[in-house]
Amino acid sequence: MTHLALVRHGQTDWNLAKRIQGSTDIPLNATGRAEAARTALVLGRDSWDAILTSPLGRAVETAQIIADSLDLGEPQIVPGLVERHYGEAEGLDSVELHERFPGLTFVPGRETHAEVRTRVHAALIEIAEARPGQSVIVVCHGGVISALVRFATGGGRPRPDERIPNGSIHYFSYLGGVLRLDEFNGEPVNELALEAEQAAPQLTNPS
Repeated sequence: MTHLALVRHGQTDWNLAKRIQGSTDIPLNATGRAEAARTALVLGRDSWDAILTSPLGRAVETAQIIADSLDLGEPQIVPGLVERHYGEAEGLDSVELHERFPGLTFVPGRETHAEVRTRVHAALIEIAEARPGQSVIVVCHGGVISALVRFATGGGRPRPDERIPNGSIHYFSYLGGVLRLDEFNGEPVNELALEAEQAAPQLTNPS
């Protein structure tokens, strides 16, 4: 079994301003660096074999802060972990987004959810299968983590009210071709409860 701790990078100025970052390379701010240091303290309670990261600077710097704290060496860059490409929506806040693209019917250059899911799932499975029996930290992005959580839970998580904060940690395990979500931002995931959530729409909306 491979154990994976997926970490969202620390805060940037665009996070603070609620602007869409996507693949735009925005650096951490002072708060983001402090968040990375606090995340390293939490991760330091366990033993880790390696740390990998998205190629974007905010993730690389977060990973380096964690790696330095835990003596893990240079983080390995994995291109497939880059955040969703939002195309011409990048840099916009929510008001500007809806003014420029009413209804969000089409945003030039934006990756679809299916494209993101396929890309990041392949990248994470490659990481897991290359490191059987290891525990690995993976620093990436909110959209990447959200896509993997949805995949691992069959759409059961994240719930509409759940967010993926900067610096948060989400624990997965991989064995026999199956990716499982074990803990979501400090909350252990109960598989029985998750199965009940997934079944609920079928019970309330019979075909």
